[in-house]
Parts: sequence; structure tokens; C-alpha cells
Amino acid sequence: MEARNSIETTLLTYKKGLGDFTGKMPEFASRFNAFTEACFGEGALSQKQKQLIALGISLYSQDEYCIIYHTKGCLDQGCSEQEILEAVGVTAAFGGGATMSQGVTLVQECIQELNRLEH
Repeated sequence: MEARNSIETTLLTYKKGLGDFTGKMPEFASRFNAFTEACFGEGALSQKQKQLIALGISLYSQDEYCIIYHTKGCLDQGCSEQEILEAVGVTAAFGGGATMSQGVTLVQECIQELNRLEH
């Protein structure tokens, strides 16, 4: 798969790194993947709600790979741009300017680029 934009390139880089790590640490990776799949499965909270929470945590911790990954997860789960931006706002209430800077740049770039890929 060839990347068509910077966000897709970043996602592919992450997936390649994850694959390389999994090849070197298969048992750890398998257990970690099973754990995260269980965490993001449907439950009392929907998968959509869980992706919004994960995006907020990613913004707060300034983890750019996770910001991109969970912005995509939000879109994949049917979040509107407004829902995503409100999650940015709630997170900014705790994370201040650093969160806001990622929200007004990287998150919006992800939404624009990923939405273009869908059309």
C-alpha cells in the first residue's frame, strides 16, 4: 500500500514498526494486542466513546502517533468533526496549550486528510 499523504505515511510507519517489534517480541505483542482489543471492545461504553477517550489521553500525553491513530479510530467509529473537536476542548481544559496546539493542528489535519481518502 502506497501512502497518499503525510497522515497515511505516519500510520504506515507505525504499522511497520509494530510489525517489526512483533517479529522480535511475539509473545509480548500478542498479549498486549489482546489486552488492547479487550479494552476497545464494545461494552457499557461504545467503541466510539472509547476512541474519543483514547484521543483525549493521546492529546494530553502529546503522543503524536496515538493522536493520529485515535483520530482515525474516531472517524472509523462514526464520530463527527464536532464530536472530535469537543473532545479536544475537554482535553484542553486539563492539558492547556500543549493539548490545544495538537488539536488545532494535527487533529484537524488528520480529519481533513483521512476524510479525503474516503471520497
